[in-house]
Amino acid sequence: MSAPAATPPAPVPATTAAAPDPADSAIDMQRILGLATKAGSMVEQIRGRLLAPEARKLAPMFSTAQVAALCGVDKAHVNYRVTKGDLPVGQLTPSGGKREFTLAETRQWARTYRHERMRPADQRAICVAVANFKGGVSKTTSAMVLAQGLSMRGHRVLAIDIDPQGSLTTLHGLLPEAEVSEEMTISLICQGTSDDITPAIRSTYWDGLDLVAAAPFLFGAEFALPARQMNNPQARFWDVLNQAMEPIRDFYDVIIMDTPPSLSYVTINGLWAADGLVVPVPPSGLDFASSAQFWSLLADLGSNLDHQDAAAGMRKTFDFLHILLSRVDHVDAAAPAVRQWIQATYGEYVLPVEIPKTTVTSNKAAEFATVYDVQKYDGSAKTYKRAVDAYDRFVDLVEESIVETWRKRVAAGG
Repeated sequence: MSAPAATPPAPVPATTAAAPDPADSAIDMQRILGLATKAGSMVEQIRGRLLAPEARKLAPMFSTAQVAALCGVDKAHVNYRVTKGDLPVGQLTPSGGKREFTLAETRQWARTYRHERMRPADQRAICVAVANFKGGVSKTTSAMVLAQGLSMRGHRVLAIDIDPQGSLTTLHGLLPEAEVSEEMTISLICQGTSDDITPAIRSTYWDGLDLVAAAPFLFGAEFALPARQMNNPQARFWDVLNQAMEPIRDFYDVIIMDTPPSLSYVTINGLWAADGLVVPVPPSGLDFASSAQFWSLLADLGSNLDHQDAAAGMRKTFDFLHILLSRVDHVDAAAPAVRQWIQATYGEYVLPVEIPKTTVTSNKAAEFATVYDVQKYDGSAKTYKRAVDAYDRFVDLVEESIVETWRKRVAAGG
């Protein structure tokens, strides 16, 4: 399914902005251009040290204990099964002779032992949108961890980045401004020159996880989509991405979509293509207030679009909805009160897990990575375990909803 990686576009020579006149305090576009050039240069320098390109960014190795945990058995059972030779045997480390497994080998073990949780042959991929109209709520990190975690558990996953900032793309080891072309994004779909997302799909460094990338030029979709609607009132601008995903829903098990932090035309397409919705909300007053606006805007929009689709007997529904408490700071005196507000408001939709705000998550974010990318953590083992355990629980809970959706559809004959 994965198309060969596109040749990165030739880098644009950096322009040298003229030094601003100290007497002129106005911040014009020339100064903005100067800041953009400096920022771009700094990102490239950081990327050279921390963000390895796909050829050098590697998925971690997995220990026997990790493989056993994913499969729901103990280490002794894995060691016994290795002797049978019907599953990957991994390799012994030069020092100590401990057995390690690659991600691809680990996924094969997981698919064997977790077969009852894999996608039924007659069912299609479940699309999960991670959304919030406010930035800084760990939306992209949640999307990336969910995609990695589901892949580790044996699922074939596609990540779709529809945020022009391209943060999810960056976490996959690609620099949006320099290495992403229109053919690797949903841009051509929004313009109407393509109606199939398949050519935009690329493989990544993470086995079982493919990517449709994003880049700043995707902002152009905010003009292209309404223009299509103006030219053709029957175009249904909100359903463009959903229709373009039809050819891939029989190939992938799960599709994870990272949406922009705004109610944009692209965001609308992402939400209307989704079967399930995950909304990260930190327990802070401002974030809680912002989430209230999210639901209000979404409800108003949904009602209007349902009204337009009424003639065709269609209306938008989600199979599941989850509120994720993210960036939880346990030393924040206000957090407990806001947590109660969130629980009282959203009730059954709140996942029974909290993602802690720890040095582990902040350090890995600075390295353009997640906790699942860690081969060996140099800090506190207890702090690292707390973060990984929380993310593991988050992935398990969302997987339960995905599996339950398949079961319901099978029972309904759909």
